[in-house]
Amino acid sequence: MNKDSKIFIAGHAGMVGSSFVRGLKNEGYTNLVTRSRPELDLTDQSRVKEFFLTERPDYVIIAAGKVGGIMANNSYPAEFIYSNLQILSNIIHYSWLSKVRKLLLIACSCIYPKMCPQPMKEEQLLSGPLEPTNEPFALAKIAGVSMCQSYNRQHGTDFISLVSTNLYGPGDDFNPETSHLVPGLISKFHQTKVSGRSSVTLWGTGTPRREFMHVDDLCAAGVFLMGNYNNSEIINVGVGEDRSVKEFAEIIAKIVGFEGKILFDQTKPDGAPRKLLDNTKIKNLGWSPRIDLETGINATYRWYKEHVFQKASRGRG
Repeated sequence: MNKDSKIFIAGHAGMVGSSFVRGLKNEGYTNLVTRSRPELDLTDQSRVKEFFLTERPDYVIIAAGKVGGIMANNSYPAEFIYSNLQILSNIIHYSWLSKVRKLLLIACSCIYPKMCPQPMKEEQLLSGPLEPTNEPFALAKIAGVSMCQSYNRQHGTDFISLVSTNLYGPGDDFNPETSHLVPGLISKFHQTKVSGRSSVTLWGTGTPRREFMHVDDLCAAGVFLMGNYNNSEIINVGVGEDRSVKEFAEIIAKIVGFEGKILFDQTKPDGAPRKLLDNTKIKNLGWSPRIDLETGINATYRWYKEHVFQKASRGRG
């Protein structure tokens, strides 16, 4: 991508999209195209068609989609599959029709089978059943990957798909009902601390293992791949190591300063027992993450206090 290339970042207001906006601006890219949901509903085919045929971006980064943690996925499966299928099919199809030079689709590790051998390799996609609690979301993302591959094969496009590990960082969703593990723990521990309560209860057993990467590392990987990867096959982006849910809870409790008890409700589902990506492929291309877990969580906690908790406190006041 040239510094003045027209780059459309779909989902720029979310955690991943806003990271791409920051990262690309910091790298000197000057022609970023963004649209808020009121300006462009990506589930609306006619509006997406009009946007692409009018704007004709050179490059597209798909960071848009309906996302959430295990509770949200379990509660709203129809919304997750419908919205994500609509968004991906609209953007990918009209990227082809408007002759986009390159497209980057960001998928996530839940597209791999629930009982996938660890660490998960790219060739293990579609090798077994998915985790039931987020199967609708995962199927939509798999359909998006397949669309990219199909358009490459039939139409000669250059549409690539990366598979991201779990992410956290500024702009994350800290709502306990819809958030992923790290932001949910940050919010829960902080609010429990300031309320003076003495314990926090988390879903499951605490034994499942998860891999988390700071969102700015994902952005760096995505920009790297736009310039260094043109294969239809998916490519993993992760940190290469995982920790148990219990370990994440202990690390975040220490950073937040919560000194109470951490309890686990074993009547609630755990999800997949382990989710660790094999990042050998992207490392061999010359890219590795730079932000370690404790540094990243400390920065994210500061952002949460300033932009989420204080804002909510002022609203209640």
